[in-house]
Amino acid sequence: MDDLFPETRTRQVLAPGAVVLGGFAKADAPALLQAIEDVLKQAPLRQYKTARGGQLAAAMTACGRYGWVSDGRGYRYDELDPLTGRAWPTMPLIFQSLAVRAAQEAGYKQFMPQSGLINRYAPGAGMGLHQDCDEQVVEAPIISVSLGLSAIFQWGGATRNAPCRKVPLHHGDVVVWGGPSRHNFHGIMPIKPGPAVVGLGWRYNLTFRTVR
Repeated sequence: MDDLFPETRTRQVLAPGAVVLGGFAKADAPALLQAIEDVLKQAPLRQYKTARGGQLAAAMTACGRYGWVSDGRGYRYDELDPLTGRAWPTMPLIFQSLAVRAAQEAGYKQFMPQSGLINRYAPGAGMGLHQDCDEQVVEAPIISVSLGLSAIFQWGGATRNAPCRKVPLHHGDVVVWGGPSRHNFHGIMPIKPGPAVVGLGWRYNLTFRTVR
């Protein structure tokens, strides 16, 4: 199994301001997974409804000052978890540390995450092309961490019909994008079943953002 996820992978530039840091989070994966479990005890995973009544394929929760939520009122960030009525769990230090280090590695020196979104993709789940437009602070980058099963990341352009690149992401890979690529369309193709990776039969995606 280890030969499928080599320790050393290349740094891949996707566009100006956007880069894949291959294997950047692999050494921190055990601590990240434990931190995920700690967050889930306080804010369980749930599948949000869209404004049009559909259901998002990935199960989600959040930590930090702001959590991303979706319901009949649309997409937004909120300081309270709608499931529990309480503030979101404090962002684990390992989340914050990794996000800051990844941002710095990609050239974003002043990043400090306010929101950590946890997505769990079971086999067959994906996410269509979309832009991240719910944040007020657009100068800050987005940090996306892959754990568990591999995925195909779709990286598009400034418009929905722009050509897309298909970028394989493996356990421990981190994608950082901002600057001129901050609002590029992106998505995840449906996850394919495969042998468990570090005991996971699914993919976790951690996404860190500055919101306000």
